[in-house]
Amino acid sequence: MAEKTCYYEVLRVERSAGKTEIDRAYRKLAIKYHPDQNRDDESAVERFKEATEAYEVLSDAEKRARYDQHGHAGVDGVHQYNDVEDIFEAFGDLFGGGMFGDLFGGGGRGRGGKRRARRGADIRCNLTLTLEEAARGVEKDIAFRRRVKCEKCAGSGAEPGSKPVTCNTCGGHGQVIQSAGILRVQTACPDCRGAGQTIGNPCGDCRGTGLENKKAELTVTIPAGVDDGMRVRVQGEGEASPDGGPVGDCYVFITVREHELFKRDGSHLILQLPISYTQAALGAAIEVPTLNGPETLTINPGTQNNEVFTLKGQGVVDPRGGRSGDLLVQVFIEVPKKLNSEQERILRELAELDHESVLPHRKSFMDRLKTFFDSEAK
Repeated sequence: MAEKTCYYEVLRVERSAGKTEIDRAYRKLAIKYHPDQNRDDESAVERFKEATEAYEVLSDAEKRARYDQHGHAGVDGVHQYNDVEDIFEAFGDLFGGGMFGDLFGGGGRGRGGKRRARRGADIRCNLTLTLEEAARGVEKDIAFRRRVKCEKCAGSGAEPGSKPVTCNTCGGHGQVIQSAGILRVQTACPDCRGAGQTIGNPCGDCRGTGLENKKAELTVTIPAGVDDGMRVRVQGEGEASPDGGPVGDCYVFITVREHELFKRDGSHLILQLPISYTQAALGAAIEVPTLNGPETLTINPGTQNNEVFTLKGQGVVDPRGGRSGDLLVQVFIEVPKKLNSEQERILRELAELDHESVLPHRKSFMDRLKTFFDSEAK
């Protein structure tokens, strides 16, 4: 997959450019590469879509901030324009009475003067995964409600036996032009709300909308490596269009439960592992858990508290790059709260060898009591 060009380079503006400068830069490129001006040049269409994608991000303060901080990864899921009609649908106000005036025809009409059908709405679903499911990828069944084409009226919105009629106000265009002095603004028709048609006898099931609520069930494939807060796009599983346009998409937002052993840092996993002071001093080979099963970790002699060991490739797959992260094992030394007599004897011998100052042997209660009374008598 080719690396995307920097959005600032696409619009040919500096990173410090303001909103007005970004608008002006996009307008210039859109006029130059507009499909109506380059009907036989597919490369111009691609440039037009690329410029629009860049404009969508840089003209929005929140998206631009994420892009400045994280690059293209920060705006993952931003609208991908499959064709030019998608752009006209998303930016109809710009190509109508907004940024471009009447340069390319009405905002509610597609190329060739045909009114564009509106795209169906996107919907959101929430899905909770375990860390193991998120790391390996999984197929999940989800259920939700969405608006689909009404069965009774076949999506027309009119009661069977009747049909919609052309709107008298806009003549079927769905758009009207309002004048205020020297300004001419193109807006959606107030009578048909941009549909271009009116319904005299609305369908009883959908009340003239052409859509009805239905429960949907589908199996979603979650790719390996997804992280908390990411979303997975399921194309064509959103709501139906109210006027015969393309169906919207379903976006599955991911929540990953906390794991009892591992913490996640991007594609890396972190494991805090307790070891004994003898293992830290003498070294040891310890079996540690990973998401792929147990692995042997070699603890070097003289290991210090909070030292980190790395098991390569035992982390989580990066969903964008495909490479696996590492498992970072942070050890901490546990000191026993109780010792048996043999352990205490050996440690005291070690303390003497190291010339360490330690507390004396534990006295019995009676010995301490006798010592107390003797000191009081004196």
